[in-house]
Amino acid sequence: MMLTHFDTKGDAHMVDVSDKEVTARIAVAAGWIRMKPETLALISDGTAKKGDVLGVARLAGIMGSKKTAELIPLCHPLPVTKVSLDLTTDPDLPGVRIEATVKTTGQTGVEMEALTAVSTAALTVYDMVKAADKGMEIGGIHVRLKDGGKSGRYEAP
Repeated sequence: MMLTHFDTKGDAHMVDVSDKEVTARIAVAAGWIRMKPETLALISDGTAKKGDVLGVARLAGIMGSKKTAELIPLCHPLPVTKVSLDLTTDPDLPGVRIEATVKTTGQTGVEMEALTAVSTAALTVYDMVKAADKGMEIGGIHVRLKDGGKSGRYEAP
């Protein structure tokens, strides 16, 4: 398998997508942030000192998705046409489960934008309640679904 972000000499480069077909593309990514039950209660009850943790994290995820090309060196800047984030409290984790859906119509996929959205949202949750729980853990970040383009559909098992 050839890695497309390296040229024939092995140097990193931005992939040329100019010959690729413009198609509708979607990606869904997911992850979680685990915390103490009492920290989750601050979020669920809306009593965190910094305010609406899930609302702010949702906005941060949207903003992060739109800045992906500025953060990941070889990503193409894309016209993102939709970004949505679902943040769900889960007492069994305990913590917050995060899912991001990103869409575009373009020549390359939006997996990185979806992953960045989840990561940014999780980091924002951490930032907003770190005074109560510095031991929170972020994990499980993965692409759940990608569709569109030459490689077709991928769904995580």
